[in-house]
Amino acid sequence: MPEEKVVSRAPAASPTQLDFPPIRNGVDYLLSAVDHLGFDRTDPRGIKYAVLHLHAAAEVLLKTRLVREHWSLVFDDPGQATERAFRSGGFKSCTLTQAVVRLRNIAGITITAKEDEALGDLGRDRNALQHYGLTHNARAVEARAGRVLDFLVRFLDDVLLPGLGLDETNAIGADMVRVRDRLTTVRAFITQRLRRLNGDLQGREERTVRCPHCEQLTMIAEGETNRCLFCRAVDTTAEMMAYVFLGTPEDAGSLIGICPTCAQHTVVYDTDLATGDRRPFCFSCPGPLPSTPDAPPTDTARDRP
Repeated sequence: MPEEKVVSRAPAASPTQLDFPPIRNGVDYLLSAVDHLGFDRTDPRGIKYAVLHLHAAAEVLLKTRLVREHWSLVFDDPGQATERAFRSGGFKSCTLTQAVVRLRNIAGITITAKEDEALGDLGRDRNALQHYGLTHNARAVEARAGRVLDFLVRFLDDVLLPGLGLDETNAIGADMVRVRDRLTTVRAFITQRLRRLNGDLQGREERTVRCPHCEQLTMIAEGETNRCLFCRAVDTTAEMMAYVFLGTPEDAGSLIGICPTCAQHTVVYDTDLATGDRRPFCFSCPGPLPSTPDAPPTDTARDRP
């Protein structure tokens, strides 16, 4: 008897089954996320569900593309994948991080470093909410959510929607219109707020760095404290160093050295400044470094415990 072939797609639903195809499911999560963001940026419950549902949308949509490549790729361990487990849903699936790696390396899908960072930030917010709660500034959360929304809409347009049939395209059409409208609102909110802050930032560009919370170039280093004009986060210099040690998106792997002016171990190399350049920057000194110190050969953020 000939060997049975493994089918590389999920079976169609019978008339008695709940018919919620993966892309429609992902777009539904996406729509819920943008609806919860809403226009009241002080509603903690709305922000909570926006983060949870946006993360769910990312997982569903990225894994949908993996299934198109081969159904075994959504398993935590593809080597242990079986068609029976896939059809029943009785298996441990890969993480969002694993999905990104497999989409890049196996499916040849382009996901930029910035997009990967945005997904990582979202994952940390989601884990905090899911497991021990999250206390964070609403503006920062919305700014980060906007980055993921931007990526997922691009991913849908470039990767997923071209492979859909007409019926499924029409089924998600109205929801996609609402998602795009909300993304436009988030972008406009960020743009307008940055425009309003231009006057406050003028003359302080040399002391303005990228905020680790909202990812905007609006955090003013004032010596002992650092204050973000966009999301209103306030961090001490010790806290800023902790972000570097932990490998934040913009400063992951940066070298940290001793300042030639104040002798504090608070110089971060390759810092992104509001002046438009990247260079060594001391978070302890009240002014710019008088000279550019040489970066030490070791002592990286990733090497530290």
